[in-house]
This record gives sequence, structure tokens and C-alpha cells, in this order.
Amino acid sequence: MSNQNTNQGHLLKIILAPHISEKSTYLGEKNNQTIFRVARDATKLEIKRAVELLWKEQKIEVKKVQTINVKGKQKRFGRFVGKRSDWKKAIVSIKNEQELNFTNFANIEAK
Repeated sequence: MSNQNTNQGHLLKIILAPHISEKSTYLGEKNNQTIFRVARDATKLEIKRAVELLWKEQKIEVKKVQTINVKGKQKRFGRFVGKRSDWKKAIVSIKNEQELNFTNFANIEAK
């Protein structure tokens, strides 16, 4: 039982934030997909389980997960050159025309 709680705690740390952009809004409306910023070491199966765990009250079923490693951009600060961090993006497809509801996630804590 302790292992299950540890596993759920790990799954809750995988999804960092929804990624909001014009492309993500278009994909959400047209293909019923949602884009998330996820941990860099997360696998597709872990991302699927994390989404299903976070929205288990709505009985969300994930059809497919696609991942993209995004390279950080080079930025200049005056004469200094810096680089933003690399990050990972996950495109999650939902089954049965279901919709993710983000309104109940203000106070999520790993237990």
C-alpha cells in the first residue's frame, strides 16, 4: 500500500502545467487534444496514468500520448549570452469526446 501512495505521489509530480498557445487551443477544439508541460524524465505511460489519476472523478480515458523534447532558446542579456532550460511537451488525446475540466485544481497536493 505504501508503494501505491509513493507511485501516486510520483504521478502527481509528472504534469507540471497546461501549455497555452494558439496551436494548443486549435488542437483542443479540432482534435480533442490537450498539451501539457511535463517532467523531462516522464514516459508516455506515466503521463497517461497521471492524466487519468488527476481526472479520475470525470472518468477520463486517454487514447494516445505524443511527446516532444523542446530545446531551450538562446537569449542575450546585453553582452551576456544565456540559454533557457530544455523542457518536455506532451500532447494528450482524450477518448469519447470527453473534456478536461481545470477548475478543481487550485489546491492539489501530493499526499
